[in-house]
Amino acid sequence: MDLVWLAAGLGLLVLGAEGLVRGGVGLARRLGVSPLLVGVTVVAWGTSTPELVVSVEAAMKGLGGIAVGNIVGSNIANILLILALAAVISPIAVRPEAIRRDGAFVLGAALLFIAIALSTDRLTWWHGVLCLALLAATAVITYLQERQGGTASGALHAAEAEEVQAVPLNPALAAAMVVGGIGLLVLGGDLMIGAAVNIARAFGVSEVVIGLTLIAVGTSLPELVTSVIAAIRRHSDIALGNILGSNIYNILGILGVSSLIAPTAIPAEIARTEMWVMLGATALLAPAMLTGRIGRGLGLAMLAAYAAYVARLVAMA
Repeated sequence: MDLVWLAAGLGLLVLGAEGLVRGGVGLARRLGVSPLLVGVTVVAWGTSTPELVVSVEAAMKGLGGIAVGNIVGSNIANILLILALAAVISPIAVRPEAIRRDGAFVLGAALLFIAIALSTDRLTWWHGVLCLALLAATAVITYLQERQGGTASGALHAAEAEEVQAVPLNPALAAAMVVGGIGLLVLGGDLMIGAAVNIARAFGVSEVVIGLTLIAVGTSLPELVTSVIAAIRRHSDIALGNILGSNIYNILGILGVSSLIAPTAIPAEIARTEMWVMLGATALLAPAMLTGRIGRGLGLAMLAAYAAYVARLVAMA
């Protein structure tokens, strides 16, 4: 029965994120917000709302393995699984200058998490304040640099917003989708956490492993759907932009909110090994940042690396 509740939770998370993003984009367009700002905030952050809801709820319940594991695992899955799959479907080609800044932000966020984990075994409110302040700074820097238009990175962020389809133009409907999406996210997150904890206990698997794998991939489904659709449309560069934005938000936004709401333990397994895997996965973005390309060969290698990573976790469970 727990598998049924888990699947139901995942479904509600995906539907909730879709409603929130489409409704948010609809309201933003109605208010005349620029596609650039919509891409930087609503789209990039909205697709990460499942991770936000699950990690916050887990932190409030004292489930640090799920709260932190979900963040680290999602960043790993975003690159080694979702971005790799998009590259295999349609090789990614983008102007390097379009992603260098956001790539640097992703690397900086990963290094920040490592610095925190090396200095303490518990996230507290001031870590949350620091992360959220840095998230706001990245958004402001991006907008100020791109608001004049005509740059490669600005065009990429605007294209992310334009990629969102079936957007409601009626403000009442858009607002209802936002509110309904939030409700579905909260309900789905609660169902998913409860089912995941029961499954972990039944099979003798640690909450950290569940957070790094099952929860992380499940909450990343909106990014997966968005990236695969973009790749099928031969817009894999948009998939790359979406993944970069999501990975920045996962650490600076989700970790920030979770830490601010409830002190959260950083599991020893993550501080010892998994955060370095996240850093290694982030380093694989270097080819795109330097040459603007991630081909099918690298995509397949990344998928193989992710399969080996999951196999290692399962073997250790």
